[in-house]
Amino acid sequence: MGSVLSPSGRGAAAGRGPRAGDGDEDGLDGRDRVEDIAKFPYVEFTGQDSVTCPTCQGTGCIPTEQVNELVALIPYSDQRLRPQRTKLYVLLSVLLCLLVSGLVVFFLFPHSVLVDDDGIKVVQVWFDKKNSVVILAITATLRVKNSNFYSVTVTSLTSQVQYMNTVVGTQQISSVSSIQPLSDKLVNFTVKAELGGPFSYVYFFCTFPKVKVHNIVIFMRTSVKLSYIGHATQSSLETYHYVDCSTNSTAAPDARPRRSLAPRDAAGAAMEP
Repeated sequence: MGSVLSPSGRGAAAGRGPRAGDGDEDGLDGRDRVEDIAKFPYVEFTGQDSVTCPTCQGTGCIPTEQVNELVALIPYSDQRLRPQRTKLYVLLSVLLCLLVSGLVVFFLFPHSVLVDDDGIKVVQVWFDKKNSVVILAITATLRVKNSNFYSVTVTSLTSQVQYMNTVVGTQQISSVSSIQPLSDKLVNFTVKAELGGPFSYVYFFCTFPKVKVHNIVIFMRTSVKLSYIGHATQSSLETYHYVDCSTNSTAAPDARPRRSLAPRDAAGAAMEP
């Protein structure tokens, strides 16, 4: 005899059958969805607040020839894009520029070049008895002091000798000398003067044997042109000098050489009361 299943039993059996295979079916469905998504082409859904990628134009891929030309996109909020210690770097740069500018101005800014008269060193005298003329060869010295950090060139020197407001001698020299940085140098020059004609009485004064002192006063106007770093300047001197017109003369040194004390001299000086 066969058994007859009731409708309720068949319903319960039918209900229990699908529940037993739910896990396998869900796994198959999940794998199918993943494969379907992988096969689905890239599509960029642009909404109201989105922008199409300018590189790939929404296709999701770039041409092969542009692989080495493009860089990765970094978000604007990325920490690597934020400047670090910007104020410190800017301050240091400004201070460095100011320091360099100050040094350049200090070392290259033209400082004064002093030209001083160091006196007449040698006077040579000749007499023209026939024309009653006294000829003087006056060798004078200038002291040029360079306060710059670069060399200074004395490009020219012009000297004029006057007697009784009349020019009696002139001398001009070119490319005289070069003065080293932060140093001074003596520049010698010679001017030839002739005292005759209206000043023929000078000849008799200078040759008169009963006069012991044969000094005359001359006026010298000297102009010096200087050049350094494309800058040219001129310095002028006006001085009066006494000249012995009776014979050759040489000026004595202005300063005597200093003698350093030997150990015994120092000891002897210390022992003196």
